[in-house]
Amino acid sequence: MNWEMVIGIELHCELKTKSKMFSSAPVEFGAMANSCTNEIDLAFPGTLPCLNKKAVELALRACMATNCSIDSLVKFDRKNYYYSDLPKGFQITQQFHPIGVNGYVPIEVEGVSKNIRLNRIHMEEDTAKQFHQADGTYLDFNRAGVPLIEMVSEPDIRSAKEAAAYVEKVRTLIYYLDISDGKMEEGSMRCDVNISLREKGSEKFGAKVEIKNLNSISNIQKAIEVEFDRQKKLLENNEKVVQATVRFDEATRTTVQMRKKEGTVDYKYFPEPNIPPIQLSADWIEEVKENLPELPEQRKLRYQDSYGLSDYDISVLIANKETSDFYDQTMKFSSNAKMTANWVITELLSVLNKNNSNIKDVKVTPANFAELIKMIDTGEISGKQAKEIFGEVVAGESPKSLVEKHGLKQVSDTSSLLAIINEVLDEQPQSITDYENGKDRAIGFLVGQVMKKSKGQANPQATNELMLQEINKR
Repeated sequence: MNWEMVIGIELHCELKTKSKMFSSAPVEFGAMANSCTNEIDLAFPGTLPCLNKKAVELALRACMATNCSIDSLVKFDRKNYYYSDLPKGFQITQQFHPIGVNGYVPIEVEGVSKNIRLNRIHMEEDTAKQFHQADGTYLDFNRAGVPLIEMVSEPDIRSAKEAAAYVEKVRTLIYYLDISDGKMEEGSMRCDVNISLREKGSEKFGAKVEIKNLNSISNIQKAIEVEFDRQKKLLENNEKVVQATVRFDEATRTTVQMRKKEGTVDYKYFPEPNIPPIQLSADWIEEVKENLPELPEQRKLRYQDSYGLSDYDISVLIANKETSDFYDQTMKFSSNAKMTANWVITELLSVLNKNNSNIKDVKVTPANFAELIKMIDTGEISGKQAKEIFGEVVAGESPKSLVEKHGLKQVSDTSSLLAIINEVLDEQPQSITDYENGKDRAIGFLVGQVMKKSKGQANPQATNELMLQEINKR
């Protein structure tokens, strides 16, 4: 029997605000436990929440970038449940009035484009973080109250690859929007996957299993494949798939049941009485829209129109915002868009990968990077010579000073080159004969001899052209 995956994804994204969703306590990843809290986060009696305007702005950005319809009347609800990581005994969320609905995120997998529909985007506060130890559970309330948006997709995803592509696309979007850093390993973006199986062609949904808290794109794909195989075996053995919440065990490559779900949990939602409805002005919403950062698709079109870059070059550049930003800054000083892109993609990214670092760690300025490109482009140095000093350029040294320091200036002066070429031709009469007899490799040998005599400083292209001219004269 042919089985079809039906997948929906819930993404929780921490917003990049300086303070929390409903309090003035600071948001700081990695701070000492329980050092970024106040009375509101800890649910002291008599404290009242105050909505963070910046969090609403960032949520609006997410709605606009994912084609959602926006509800300008902001309302919050209480979700009541009594977990140890929720100090108030309830969470302030938007169950009935999400800020955005009916959006979509376009993805492409193996050359096929598809829109993944978004059911909703809503704002809420995060819970405290729990650390389970042998002697008990420890709580860090630094995370309690951190602003979140939850992005809930429709069950439109049909494969592990589509799921990975969707999450990667959303992560790229929120990073370009500057609303979240999207660091899954740090928990600032968390993913829950709902997966069920059904016979291909059927419209009926199967029993849904939720895989909780997946912390990487790779693990999302692996977990879905593992859970698909588990459910498939059950169904083919005429066994029942039980609705449950599971976690993915990376070491054993299995999904492990955390709890069964017999039915819908009653969270006893009701309107949050301490936050009255807030009407967002149309002018402010329009202002947020007008100031949206440039998104990847817009940047792609600009690179095509302004620089004529290939699809491959563009895809590599915009895959990482810092890399793309560095390229843009370099192009303020460079006139050769293609060569600049090549050196960013091949040489600079190679250094970063080798050192396991990112572009923020390197000291090379866009102006110095562009200077190196210009020196290659004008023939002042060769590409080979540029690679010899590239490590020092990345470390912050000036390309011009390095060329002078190492005596690498390329010889392009015709009279100087002719002197060396004729000296080589006088020494290698057999190579001239070989070339005249149709052995084209002889030219390569002769050019190599010129490079050797010039200590690698002769311009290879000019040398090749002048070499042929001089041979033809003899």
